[in-house]
Amino acid sequence: MIDVTDEQFDTLITRAMDELPQEYIKGLDNVAIVQADEPTQEQKVKMKLDDNHLLLGLYEGIPLTQRGNGYTFVLPDKITLFKYPLMRISGNSEEFFEQIKRTLWHEIAHFYGLDHDRIDEIQRA
Repeated sequence: MIDVTDEQFDTLITRAMDELPQEYIKGLDNVAIVQADEPTQEQKVKMKLDDNHLLLGLYEGIPLTQRGNGYTFVLPDKITLFKYPLMRISGNSEEFFEQIKRTLWHEIAHFYGLDHDRIDEIQRA
């Protein structure tokens, strides 16, 4: 398994954000992008995650498609990228960066209201 410091991970997340289509990045109003080593127990329960599955990233918030007129004074949405699961599925530093970028894009798609089926469909196209 590759070894990455938190500072290196943060730098790679920033690089991934810079490489994604900027029209989608600029639309991320009131969204915090953070990193964690592993998902919390609460996040695992919320996602119905068993020990045989990894959670690479997680969007927590109200997608744009579900926001109404009453969407004011709310805490920021949050996208979390999980370092150790991403490291476990990556054979080298290039794969690690590509997994970060892919996971970040996936979680941003959730912010825009896309479900897993639609995200998979877009990625296959």
